[in-house]
Amino acid sequence: MSQFFDNPLLLLLILFWSIFWKGLALWRAAKDNQRYWFIALLVVNTIGILEIIYLLKFAKDKKFIKQFFTRIVKS
Repeated sequence: MSQFFDNPLLLLLILFWSIFWKGLALWRAAKDNQRYWFIALLVVNTIGILEIIYLLKFAKDKKFIKQFFTRIVKS
């Protein structure tokens, strides 16, 4: 297990993955005025798992995530 944490590239990848999903989910929760989700997403650190679940299941505008990835793929 210590070999896993000795790899700085892997840790950096996990950090960027987590920040990306957390930022996206926090932005969506704030925009949808979902205060409790915002607080839970801000406090709980799950390496993006809770954030992805929120975006796919609980965000008010579910088509947002599809549009977001469509824009990324096109560029």
